[in-house]
Amino acid sequence: MAVYTQVSAEALARFLSGYDHGELVSAKGIAEGVENSNYLVDTTTGRFILTLYEKRVDLADLPFFFAMTDALADAGNPVPRALPDRAGQVIQTLEGRPACLIEFLSGVSVSHPTPGQAHAAGAALGALHRSLAGFAPVRANSMGVAAWPKLFADCAADLDTIRPGLHDRVGDALDAVLADWPRDLPTGTIHADLFPDNVLMLGDRVTGLIDFYFACTDITAYDVAITHSAWSFDATGRPLDPAIGRALLTGYATQATLSTAEVAALPLLAKGACLRFLLTRAWDWINTPADALVTRKDPLAYLRRLDWYDATADAFA
Repeated sequence: MAVYTQVSAEALARFLSGYDHGELVSAKGIAEGVENSNYLVDTTTGRFILTLYEKRVDLADLPFFFAMTDALADAGNPVPRALPDRAGQVIQTLEGRPACLIEFLSGVSVSHPTPGQAHAAGAALGALHRSLAGFAPVRANSMGVAAWPKLFADCAADLDTIRPGLHDRVGDALDAVLADWPRDLPTGTIHADLFPDNVLMLGDRVTGLIDFYFACTDITAYDVAITHSAWSFDATGRPLDPAIGRALLTGYATQATLSTAEVAALPLLAKGACLRFLLTRAWDWINTPADALVTRKDPLAYLRRLDWYDATADAFA
């Protein structure tokens, strides 16, 4: 989450007048993340999230995201719904951007997960995959393996300004991952971005899964690998207690099952996840406007993860 588009109090009050959710009390920009502009909005009836969709989110994709979150919520998963106005419209326009008012869920995002919290997050991911097994809509992964060569090319000239030698290190790793990327593993609807800051928790209980704007149709085990790469390391990319990664996988197995072939592919899929987030973070690092209220994320944190997966033969044992 972030703030790129500023919303005046007057414009927000007019926006809320189309809903039955009270009058504006306060609004505060949320700086975390890099994708959309987000505000925490309090009204006379409750608390909500206001999201304005920036350039990386395609307006045509929003019905897919909202159908997915509705399906998950209907199945009992702790997922917030986008709220319709009095006319039944979910997608609005605010300050020249597509915008939605979204349910607020209680909970906090953990920065140093315990094994118990990782187990709960893994179980929530497994339940998500299980709940979406019959979900019919399809969306190609806009940040999937097919996009990585162009993303690398777009960043190539500046990668060594982040760290000397980064261009060649990433290029070699990308060639190796692309050469062996699996083409015959089961696919389904995946979250594709289930970092700890997209999981709300109270103690060891998951109270919310949020930020579905990378959700897509892709290899299901790849979602497990993305989540493992997000939860098994600290914010700088240094490995946490190995029990955390194991607990994540154990929790997942309580709700969904990976085949022998999927388990065997996890190390390669994790390296792909590292490259995907290294490259998108590098692009953001290079291109984020200086005046944006946004916390840039260090691409080298994913280089350290990539190095760890390269060096650790039993990462998923």
